[in-house]
Formats: sequence, C-alpha cells, structure tokens
Amino acid sequence: MEMEITFPGGKKVDALYKGFTIKTDQSREAGGENSAPAPFDLFLASIGTCAGIYVLGFCQKRNISTDGLKISLNTNRDEGTHMIDKIKMNIHLPAGFPEKYREAVILSAELCSVKRHMENPPIFETKTLDTGEEENVYKATE
Repeated sequence: MEMEITFPGGKKVDALYKGFTIKTDQSREAGGENSAPAPFDLFLASIGTCAGIYVLGFCQKRNISTDGLKISLNTNRDEGTHMIDKIKMNIHLPAGFPEKYREAVILSAELCSVKRHMENPPIFETKTLDTGEEENVYKATE
C-alpha cells in the first residue's frame, strides 16, 4: 500500500494514508509553527500506541479493568551520536490487576509490530522519479 507525502507549506509535512491525513510540523525553534507533532514524535508515539493496542486487547480478552491502565515511554540518547539508544516502556497496571498476568502482559506488549520491525529492520530503497514517471523506473544517484 502506498503512502503519499505532501508539503502543505512552511515546515509542515503530511502523510496521506488509508484516507487519513497525518500532519506533522517542526517546533518554533526549528523554524516551524509547532502546529502538529514532529515526525520523530510520531515515530515514538507509534511504538507506545502499538504496544498499547496489544496490552489493551490482553486486558479486554480477560475482562480486566483498564481504568488507570497506561503505558509510559522514557528515552535515553547517546551523548556521542545523539541517537536514542534505549527506550524504556513502563506498563502502569490498574488497581486489582491479577498478579498471575504480570509477565504475560509484558509479553503482549512485546508483540508490537513497530518494535519487531525495529529489531529486524526493513531494507530502505530511495529513488527519484520525474513527474508522471512510473515507479518501476529506478534512477540511482551514486
């Protein structure tokens, strides 16, 4: 399935996908209007929300209350590379969560397909196309 990326103005970059427009912008400090999350913010949110859907499903399947259930992400950046080198995910369990399911709910979060793709990343291929050119034409810039 194709996702289309458009440039509506300023530092805004939108993704059109499955009938949705996913808006991004840069902070004011980075020259944007701060009108939407930055692309990297959405990347982090995709990790948390992906794990969240598995945790939510785990609880719903077992009729466990989700009142107070939440996930928090904390990141650590490598000082040399400025890249995130650790993401700590904490599952905050609701009151009365059954002790016997503590490890299992962690395993359910680990099923997150975003996390699994990071552990086994896809191959990226970037190419340029002229307007109207078919996608199967590859122009390598070496």
